[in-house]
Amino acid sequence: MDIDSARVLGAGLAIGLGAFGPGIGIGVLGMGAMNALGRNPEARGAILTNMILAAAFAEAVAIYALIVAIILAFVVKGPAVA
Repeated sequence: MDIDSARVLGAGLAIGLGAFGPGIGIGVLGMGAMNALGRNPEARGAILTNMILAAAFAEAVAIYALIVAIILAFVVKGPAVA
């Protein structure tokens, strides 16, 4: 495998695996918020605020993975061959 193939494979794995966890986490977060709203509709404001804050933190992990994938795809170069 040459360096370009490894670079592209690494970028794909970085964003693929890096977005998988936050995607599952945001889904579980939404499920928990909907269950909490169903049980206690009066606490809508507090539940919504905490849900949006937690979703932003989970999404930050996916954004970090995207940045790593972009760096791998466009910045990292192979060794110079003389």
